[in-house]
Amino acid sequence: MNKILELINVSKHYRDGEDLLHVLKDINLVIHQGDRLAIMGASGSGKTTLLNIAAGLDRPSSGTIEYEGEDIYKLKDNKLSILRNQKIGFIFQSFHLLNDLNVRDNVALPLLISGKNIRVAMEEAEKTLTLVNLENKYRSLPHELSGGEKQRVAIARSVVNKPSIVFADEPTGNLDNPNASLITSLLIKLSHELNTTLVVVTHDIEIADKMDKRLTIQNGTFAD
Repeated sequence: MNKILELINVSKHYRDGEDLLHVLKDINLVIHQGDRLAIMGASGSGKTTLLNIAAGLDRPSSGTIEYEGEDIYKLKDNKLSILRNQKIGFIFQSFHLLNDLNVRDNVALPLLISGKNIRVAMEEAEKTLTLVNLENKYRSLPHELSGGEKQRVAIARSVVNKPSIVFADEPTGNLDNPNASLITSLLIKLSHELNTTLVVVTHDIEIADKMDKRLTIQNGTFAD
């Protein structure tokens, strides 16, 4: 399979007074098109920081992140924003829906940002909402939805631009067990149907078991 993303000697540290807090230490990782990868780790292990760096949301202190062979952090900010909008989907644990926009508008937003006209954006948003079984919720506002429904909207928003790769940060962390199982199955189903690479950060072994590959991060580096 084609290599889609590579992390090369990636480290991240923060200054804490006179001390240097090392969050990630010389991480190396290759992700291929079609991979479904779970990254596990305890709270504070560095897994969310790793996800944010891989997705272009946070710069590493050192190292290289190559998307389809191009170092994304050498791109100008506007080029990096375009890459994130068109090629990368991201699902947040806390959904990050815009409360003043209805479901359809929330999903259409990435398309509008990328320059699609309103009619096309709304049509694509509706098609994508059908994939997550929310075709009867187009006009609902986020506060009118259950937690599981909010996460399905977030999933639809992450794939509406047909990205090559989707990152999910604890996508079931705020859900009860039945909804967590539904969301996990939905993510994997869409990954297959849309031929989208899927990288999920989780502490839930049941989710990790459903993925094709699993890595564990401890103290900022991958465990053997």
